[in-house]
Amino acid sequence: MRVEDLVYFCAPSRLIIGAGTRAQLPELLQHLGYRTGLLVTDIYFTTHMPWVSKYVEAARARGVETLVYDGGMADPTTTLCDAATADVRRRLGGRQLDHIIALGGGSSIDLAKALCLTLPAGRPIGDFVVAIDSATAVLPLIALPTTAGTGSEATPGAILVDPDNATKVAVMDNRLRPGIALIDPEFTYSCPPRVTADAGIDALTHAIESFLTLDSAQFNRGGHPDPGYSGRNALTMLFARESIRLCARYLLRAYQDGKDTEARVGMCYASLYAALSYGSAGLNAVHGIAYGVAGITHKSHGSTNAVVLPYVLDALQHERAAELLEIARMFGIEETDEAEAIARLPHVIRAMVEAVGIPGDLASFGIPESQLVALTADALAVTRLAEAFPVADVSSRYSSIIRGAWRGEFSSSFCPSQAAAGGALRAV
Repeated sequence: MRVEDLVYFCAPSRLIIGAGTRAQLPELLQHLGYRTGLLVTDIYFTTHMPWVSKYVEAARARGVETLVYDGGMADPTTTLCDAATADVRRRLGGRQLDHIIALGGGSSIDLAKALCLTLPAGRPIGDFVVAIDSATAVLPLIALPTTAGTGSEATPGAILVDPDNATKVAVMDNRLRPGIALIDPEFTYSCPPRVTADAGIDALTHAIESFLTLDSAQFNRGGHPDPGYSGRNALTMLFARESIRLCARYLLRAYQDGKDTEARVGMCYASLYAALSYGSAGLNAVHGIAYGVAGITHKSHGSTNAVVLPYVLDALQHERAAELLEIARMFGIEETDEAEAIARLPHVIRAMVEAVGIPGDLASFGIPESQLVALTADALAVTRLAEAFPVADVSSRYSSIIRGAWRGEFSSSFCPSQAAAGGALRAV
């Protein structure tokens, strides 16, 4: 307990976790009284995996009809959402949905969240970017993540790309949180190493950022009575702490051996726990800067987070020393000198990033030095994340982080060559 906390915590009303639990879904939806649903996924799952057709048949046997939309894609756009809305409404022929199921990674879940808003009245998703009126109908969502990383199954927002200006827009409302999050680790068993690494680093970033973010007592909710994000508190930190511990133990194992079922299950829990933390606490500088990096390089979300994460940790050594020491110990950093242990942590995290095949600095990642000023401006423009960074001068700190990340330099004098001896590379 922290007496200064202002706790505001939201989570899915039902969490189901376990290998094979996807088979329970038809009976559960029948029990809840659902009768007409839409399953949102991508073509991989309808052409290469048997579960979609099996689910549709099993649900029909229980009186639940399901329309399948498999046009999902990575980084869904507002244009895709509007086209999907028109297509699904045409196929429904006037029938009304009473639920939507999302099957896939964060992109499919984001698209499904957006469709929860657009399908009832056929409105374009652009109508909901600034705010969602309390009178707006929102369809109930059931999320089945197939990667262990994004945590979208427990969060209040959907991120879409606006192709008109090549930026990402957020649609936020607590009613977009899935009412049911069903995490079946078996979906992740076939994830290739690259996807496993990107998703795993994303989960670790979510956990660490929310563990270090602005305190709930200082967080600006803008007077909103039902805020999506509210700053960290003892409850969110509890979930973040466990997620970090699991990532330290299982992330590399899952990447190195996709058949390691213990590691796969461990990372599914890590992803969910991270989402339960950041889904209420919120995020800050890593994601804020990573959005700008993605805009320049068009590389994956997990990778853009990964290349920034070590340098943000380095920048918070004074503001979040106690928390960074906790993280250092979870990663097997055993120095008795606490300042040395904290200084070593960014090196160990960068060594983990490089161990999963992601460059450890922005120059190697493809960012030209001439873009650093623009990158800093773009990152600061994501004000909801910049305002949550727990430092006095956010602008100056962002600039320092980005320049250090481009050079591959930390403020500490710890010898990088020693990082390989850290717990991050032991994959115990």
